[in-house]
Amino acid sequence: MFFKTSLSVFAFLLLSHGVVEARDRILIVGSSTVFPFSIAVAETFGEKTGSKTPVVESTGSGGGIKLFCAGTGDQTPDITNASRPMKADEKAGCEENGVTPIEVVIGYDGIVLANSRSGPSFELTREQVFLALSRSIPVEGLTGPNGFESWSEIDATLPNEKIEVFGPPPTSGTRDAFEELVMEVGCKASGMPDEASCSDIRRDGAYIEAGENDDLIVGKLEANPMTVGIFGFSFLDQNMEKIQGASIEGVEPTFANIASGSYPVSRPLYFYVKKEHLGKIPGLEGYLAEFSDEAAWGDEGYLLQKGLIPLSREMRATVRARLSEYVADGR
Repeated sequence: MFFKTSLSVFAFLLLSHGVVEARDRILIVGSSTVFPFSIAVAETFGEKTGSKTPVVESTGSGGGIKLFCAGTGDQTPDITNASRPMKADEKAGCEENGVTPIEVVIGYDGIVLANSRSGPSFELTREQVFLALSRSIPVEGLTGPNGFESWSEIDATLPNEKIEVFGPPPTSGTRDAFEELVMEVGCKASGMPDEASCSDIRRDGAYIEAGENDDLIVGKLEANPMTVGIFGFSFLDQNMEKIQGASIEGVEPTFANIASGSYPVSRPLYFYVKKEHLGKIPGLEGYLAEFSDEAAWGDEGYLLQKGLIPLSREMRATVRARLSEYVADGR
């Protein structure tokens, strides 16, 4: 059994222990995209070792990093999952609070735009997505407000349907990556004169923040086949019978296309381990060993079934060797 807690319950679990050495359960926060992979490893770790299954909370990458970097000790998480690398100011915050984050790349993911299989299929460019979702767009060589209401107004080849997109909030690593890999690229392609506005997503109802629960987005897409959702490939992969992914620049969001690098909206995934907790939290080293085992993240590993795109064999060996050094130091 695994634990998916609310933040209030998570806080209670943290406060219910005394000192860091006394805590008997690993505490993990962070990315909703990495969440299903972390849950799978946590369950397997608990079953194999008989240890208490780690608590895993989906807080979003930004929210998880904030909790993780708050300090060391029993009231702070041991690991934070992230669908983007830690930012410079976040690393500085960690350092100020005495936290040494160990960065672990676990594999790759693609950001997809998807809708219900009962709705129209989308073939999009990043410029078209930018024009659909940006608060400001180029108008006769100047920057003006976005007045597009339907996809077909952007391009006659697109469905004549209202622009309504469910996506992640600003605390999400998926949102950060979407802004960088889609909005900023599409902004430049559009000839936008004010590139400072490239990541400013419209707030008139065309883009709807759906929180950190990607399952909720999938449910909304089923309820309204004309809406589009933004999330990681793993959720598309797990819900293929319900939803379909839009092609981007003519490339479909498939496992093979993301693995080969041909799908243009792909990214690495991470988790960060608190170095100060190694050797102090029971099972922490074992969890790291389970995650980096070939049976988990390898080419035939069980995380493959959850939608993770594996690192190359050479990269996995490098990451595993680096982790082993830290684990040895922490014992």
